[in-house]
Amino acid sequence: MEHYLDNSATTKVCPEAAEAALKAMTEIYGNPSSTHTLGREAKKLLDSSRAKAAKAMGCTPQELVFTSCGSESDNWAIIYGAESMKRKGNHIISSAVEHDAVRKSLDELERRGFEVTRLTPDASGAVSVSAVEEALRPDTILVSLMLVNNETGAITDINGISKLLKKQKSQALLHTDAVQAFMKVPFSAKTLGADMISVSGHKIHAPKGIGALYIRDGVKIKPFIVGGAQENGRRAGTEAMPQIAAFGAACEAAMNVKANAERMSQLRQRCIDTLSRDIPELVVINGGAPHILSISLPGWRSEVLMNFMEAKEIYVSKSSACKKGGRSHVLEAMGLNSKVIDGAIRVGLSRFTTEEDIDAFCAALKEAHDTLAHS
Repeated sequence: MEHYLDNSATTKVCPEAAEAALKAMTEIYGNPSSTHTLGREAKKLLDSSRAKAAKAMGCTPQELVFTSCGSESDNWAIIYGAESMKRKGNHIISSAVEHDAVRKSLDELERRGFEVTRLTPDASGAVSVSAVEEALRPDTILVSLMLVNNETGAITDINGISKLLKKQKSQALLHTDAVQAFMKVPFSAKTLGADMISVSGHKIHAPKGIGALYIRDGVKIKPFIVGGAQENGRRAGTEAMPQIAAFGAACEAAMNVKANAERMSQLRQRCIDTLSRDIPELVVINGGAPHILSISLPGWRSEVLMNFMEAKEIYVSKSSACKKGGRSHVLEAMGLNSKVIDGAIRVGLSRFTTEEDIDAFCAALKEAHDTLAHS
């Protein structure tokens, strides 16, 4: 029996999203920009899907722009957010534990002459408000920090950072990569206080190939993709209606965020309690999000442990899927020793994860530990 616990990499498409995508492909297949009946039906679907996603985000539909993925949303917010502010300064604050979509956007900005301060996380893997305060300068124009770390589940206080920027009367735009937080950790755009928020569909049981960027009303950044007047002139290209419809349906299906988070948190703790009892050497790497558990067996190689479990149809990962097996820059930035890093495994839960999934993983990891310890 398959036990999928790599939901931080991607999720299985939920029935509601699959049905919405199929309907958009086979029934409401017009171009939303066309003025005939099929086009108007597609435009109606586009508007209703945007309204569902905006409700989940806690913003107005006009503040939400559909993109192809979270990486595009990050690239757009960071590169063009900084470019829109370059007359006011050239300093950017981020961290050493961001997703590569953020890190490489910052690399590009450095090549363009911007100065980037990459903050070191605290022991939990989050970035503190005080660290941002110490790095803040009069010429700081952008702060970009992820809400939930994709490898450890560490939660950064974005609302606290927003309040700090307002208190200091900072001109800086605040962007957060909320790909791992969206529909997993309760938040809304209004209460979070960020100017731009990146999210992705395939982390919440929608298909791959759809994301969104929240741009607070009043924030002006150039389109990342130019051409037609789609998305109110903010992103050119015919809208990917099957993915957009699925994204809206997935948002609507997962609206009970608090209850889902509590359930995942209980399963996460069940996993910690079982493994801590059965494997004394286990290291639980600090986090906070209910759906991400980062653990390590120092002295064991994570690839070997993963292969052992894969043979039993239990699927986890060692770090971000985007790393393709490379060493975790996140765990290195946290100052963990090499044995902990090399033995690290990430368990990703979703609202569909069961106790049976957790128990199967715990049993398989113990078996792998016991078998390899005597080999």
